[in-house]
Amino acid sequence: MTPRPWIRWILMSVATLAAVAAAAVAAGVWLGERKMARRVDVAAVPVPLPTDAAALQRGRYLFETRACTDCHGHDGAGRVLVDKGGLKIAGPHIGNGRGSVTARYDTVDWVRAIRHGVAPGGRPLLVMPSEDYNRLTDADLGAMVAYLKQLPAAPAREGSGSAVVQLPLPMRVLYGFGAITDAASKIDHSRPPEQPVPEGATVEHGRYVAQMCIGCHGEGFGGGKVPGGPPDWPAAANLTPGEGSAMARYADAAAFARMMRSGQRPDGSRVAVMPFEALKGMSDVDLEAMYRFLRTLPARPMGSR
Repeated sequence: MTPRPWIRWILMSVATLAAVAAAAVAAGVWLGERKMARRVDVAAVPVPLPTDAAALQRGRYLFETRACTDCHGHDGAGRVLVDKGGLKIAGPHIGNGRGSVTARYDTVDWVRAIRHGVAPGGRPLLVMPSEDYNRLTDADLGAMVAYLKQLPAAPAREGSGSAVVQLPLPMRVLYGFGAITDAASKIDHSRPPEQPVPEGATVEHGRYVAQMCIGCHGEGFGGGKVPGGPPDWPAAANLTPGEGSAMARYADAAAFARMMRSGQRPDGSRVAVMPFEALKGMSDVDLEAMYRFLRTLPARPMGSR
């Protein structure tokens, strides 16, 4: 029996849509591979590396409280951050010892990777939150690198000697079409480093500390879906006084600090996605300064990033 014309039309339409979808997926994957292989030229400038104990302690504090250990481990020997649902991300060994990807780095290579999200050869580092580190002062960046360079030697952990970035097919397509971007695409590489400000429980120091939150909460701190985050991650909170602000939960800096260190809100509920393993080590001064700064922000609607 010959199919009715409308059935034939539906079948042809479905076949056409399937072909278009397959072509779009193939194009997205191809574009993503081209983006991953591109060369990003940045004029990275080396920073002085201190040797005094106070600076090395500062470098340790920054490394351990700016979520670097989430991907690289406290000894710098690498760590698997995510491994589920076809998504696997492992930070490479960046310390000292067998398997370290930074063994031959000179100072400018460290600056290029941390501040610009770019590997020594110019390839973009796909999973590297350099937008959070791009604004570090030269002194802080130098202190962090100096601390990493003197870590005790440790062998790379299994599965994390080199960076591992395995993205599910939908994420690869989204990356190819620009819906997910790497840090090197987000950063103004001509932006000069931040100038030092006195450390204290002040709005200005809080502004500097809060730059570690930009990657998830956005440059305007309005929150929203985290670009490139796993699909099951909730939207980042709105940290401004705007609509749906999370800051309304915290009556004072002490309440804010308790949440940052424990992952628990004043009402007892848990915050789903935050690097609390790192944040719990933040100083009272940094947390109070951040709280004071966030309270000065102009109101923005939820999701405005």
